[in-house]
Amino acid sequence: MLSEDSFQYALENTHVVRAPQQRIETFGQTSFHFSLVSELMDSVHQVRVREGSLHVDRPQILTPGFFQRTLLEGFGDRAEEFVDWLRVHGRDLAIIQYGFQFRKTGVSETLIHSPIDEVLDRLQEKAEKSEDPMCAVLRGVDEGWEVCLLKFAVDLIQQSAGRNLDDFRKRGLF
Repeated sequence: MLSEDSFQYALENTHVVRAPQQRIETFGQTSFHFSLVSELMDSVHQVRVREGSLHVDRPQILTPGFFQRTLLEGFGDRAEEFVDWLRVHGRDLAIIQYGFQFRKTGVSETLIHSPIDEVLDRLQEKAEKSEDPMCAVLRGVDEGWEVCLLKFAVDLIQQSAGRNLDDFRKRGLF
């Protein structure tokens, strides 16, 4: 388990070198291909490249009715009153839920003996040539690489949420 300092270090040192050209789909599953590059701490010009896919399930709308049906088990009358209040006053209140599946089995690791900037340049060039709009190249840290990947995912959610919300509104879903 990462220490709080290592966790924070991973968050602060996650950089998107090449962002996917598309965002999270509103009405279907989205898969992103990633290359996450990190330097080994005790070795000069030794870089680990992890490649794999990140799958994002279709966003779902969570309304006050959802909370009443699923989240209030074991709560008393006051919680029911709050949900009733939400139904009346929170007509426009909806939360978009994004589901993630990260399959570690799809991740491969390669050690490369080159400066990190050269490796990033090669991966970025490879991604551009592939013309894959769902390809991302990330720079992160070795010990907390999964934190780096999840930070990337959260950033994609933030970038996609506005468009997803607009798509739901256009279809009259809330």
